Amino acid sequence: MSTTSATIDLIPTKSADTTMKTALCHMLGIEYPIVAAPMGPDLTGPETVAAVSNAGGLGILQAQLSAPPLFREEIHRVRALTDKPFGVNLLLHFPVEDLVAVCLEERVPVLSLFWGDPTPYVVKVFHQVGSVPDAQRAAAAGVDVIIAQGVEAGGHVAGEVSTLALVPRIVDAVSPRPVAAAGGIADGRGVVAVLALGAQAAVLGTRFLASAESRAHPHYKQRLLEASEGDTVRTILFGYGWPNAPHRTLRTAFVRQWLGQEGRGQESRPDEPVVGRTVIGGQPMPVLRFMGFPPNADATGDIDSMDLLAGQSLGLIHEVKPAGQIVGELVAEARQIISQRLAGLIATKASGG
Repeated sequence: MSTTSATIDLIPTKSADTTMKTALCHMLGIEYPIVAAPMGPDLTGPETVAAVSNAGGLGILQAQLSAPPLFREEIHRVRALTDKPFGVNLLLHFPVEDLVAVCLEERVPVLSLFWGDPTPYVVKVFHQVGSVPDAQRAAAAGVDVIIAQGVEAGGHVAGEVSTLALVPRIVDAVSPRPVAAAGGIADGRGVVAVLALGAQAAVLGTRFLASAESRAHPHYKQRLLEASEGDTVRTILFGYGWPNAPHRTLRTAFVRQWLGQEGRGQESRPDEPVVGRTVIGGQPMPVLRFMGFPPNADATGDIDSMDLLAGQSLGLIHEVKPAGQIVGELVAEARQIISQRLAGLIATKASGG
């Protein structure tokens, strides 16, 4: 576990460029403090993971609904596409023992966990939390890196506090353990902001959901580009199979119709209407109403009635781009802000007396 501070090294090079590394970057062996959040059940596949890792960030695979043999194949596919560090994410609300065994056998560099007790796991572990008490419990369990997730985040959201308020509180609570920040980050300004709050990396989900390599359905990606920060809602509506688990999703016509009746989505009734079909983990399956499966590229049917998970950073996302290009643009903008705009503020103050 790292015990170093959350400093950012800006080191001049022969090309007058700079590197941008935190202690967490050194710990993980990555170039930049950029993490692509796992988005599930299979939207962050090997192609997205490898593209982010090859660009110098850390990609995290989401493939939990795959049977162990296919899960192992997904890890092998990542390794065929990159020789850089990467992670695998598991939701502890569901059985994970067989998949953890695969991760250990395959010597996965990083195991990312969410929504449960991380105590039994002794590899290099990330654990995502939404509150200071949960962060303290994770630290006491020996977790290597805490992900502080603000309520702006898309997908399942554990807490109720904004990223701006939550991150420094968790940094103070678990210091010197490294903290990464998630929720509402989509550009270099957000990266710099969370680094200034004491985080050692920025975790971006929705921005990478709208990437060329993402497995999200094309219509889903288009809806992301058309939406803004006011077009999401934190709800428990899509609770089929995972009740009482808050999540942030697009405020579609279907969602607006059912807001105020979220309890209906918790019943997991087998006779719910089929709104479409998909393939997850190699298995064809119906998508019943209120199922929390965001539509992947294999989904067919009424896409707008599915769970279009998304965060409040939407208004900052205007184009689907390759994931590696997104990493490069994030880093370039963050470098410019740190080395020029912010440094210029200090110099101006000093020169002004």
